[in-house]
Amino acid sequence: MDMRRRSFLAAGAAGAAGAAGAATLLSGAGTAEAATKAPSRGPAGFLAEDAPLRELAAKIGLRIGSAIIPQDIDTPTWNAIAASQFDVYTPGNEMKWQVVEPEQGVFDWSGADNLVNFADANHALVRGHTLCWHNQLPNWLLAAVAAGDYTQTQLLDLLQQHIFTEVGRFRGRIWQWDVCNEFFLDANPSGIDPNNWWIVNAGPEVIPLAFRWAHEADPQALLFYNDYNIGGEDGTNAKSDAVYAYATQLLDDGIPINGIGNQGHLDTQYGWSPQLLRQDLERYVSLGLKVAITEADVRTFVNNATAQVPTDNLALFAHPFEYTEMLKAVLAVPEAISFTVWGFTDSDSWVPGTFAGEGYAAIYDVNQNPKQAYYSLQSELAVAAHGAPHRVQTYTPPITRPIS
Repeated sequence: MDMRRRSFLAAGAAGAAGAAGAATLLSGAGTAEAATKAPSRGPAGFLAEDAPLRELAAKIGLRIGSAIIPQDIDTPTWNAIAASQFDVYTPGNEMKWQVVEPEQGVFDWSGADNLVNFADANHALVRGHTLCWHNQLPNWLLAAVAAGDYTQTQLLDLLQQHIFTEVGRFRGRIWQWDVCNEFFLDANPSGIDPNNWWIVNAGPEVIPLAFRWAHEADPQALLFYNDYNIGGEDGTNAKSDAVYAYATQLLDDGIPINGIGNQGHLDTQYGWSPQLLRQDLERYVSLGLKVAITEADVRTFVNNATAQVPTDNLALFAHPFEYTEMLKAVLAVPEAISFTVWGFTDSDSWVPGTFAGEGYAAIYDVNQNPKQAYYSLQSELAVAAHGAPHRVQTYTPPITRPIS
């Protein structure tokens, strides 16, 4: 997704995801020095060990992450939070095809390189996002396909070249890649969307081919299929059923897929089943796959897009509860290797620009103060260190010299 973190997000079913936009960025409060310290205590009644999220999660081998955009690195107070609290970063936009190759054959790796270097400097890992998605494609590619300039084979050749070029550039430096993103219908029954841009123009073989090419380009990176509404969000669980069946088929066909990413976009106005989330994670794992929460946020109705104060007091309870229940499901499954929030601050959240009247989706408010959701996650991780199963081991890219 995106917020500013993702310029577009495929429209989702009730309460899970939607098309993206951009919110106004607000200046942060406080100092960089203060931001590097974990908050010493939460709201009354909350147990909170005085340690950053990443430090607490590390006790059981779990990676806690955030989507990162250039402002998060360039703004000192935001940089300090990102560096101290999280140890896996997802580029909000900087690895999408539209950004890295704005003109055919003309590449701009500045944003992607900067994020990878930022991760290395902070002993963090990177989730590459995303190689094959129907949004944020280069204008030159969209125009050429619309004009009929490419055959299906030629379009697949272009995708192969894109994957080899991007994955090859960062070979050995990316922990997880979201290879294919949001291909399934929000419907019951669900299945591959026949109107998906890639399916229409390149055919259904585009998905297994993308995984094969990504594996060829970096055999050690963990390769994920990523989607929303596949972890208990849609009530019927139809979309999760379809993804599970498709992943089974990919594995039977020998396709090198390593994991399933459930985005985790929630809305307090809709129902959601934490039990279904855990069950869905466990059945993906039953196939031999890793799992991750890749884009967690919890939106609600707010007074305006600037202050983002919830208009319903019950949302103040639902917001941290839903974050915590997502984390609990992850903690119960040893093969759940990372938990990533889709941006840590309401200041640059994608939600207000996408969902009219909604916001307050992140774990830090518009002034970069930790919200109750932050303390809830912190408390849960503090307890988990004394009993939750340790995460399974995976390939971990080494810290290397900066990309120039």
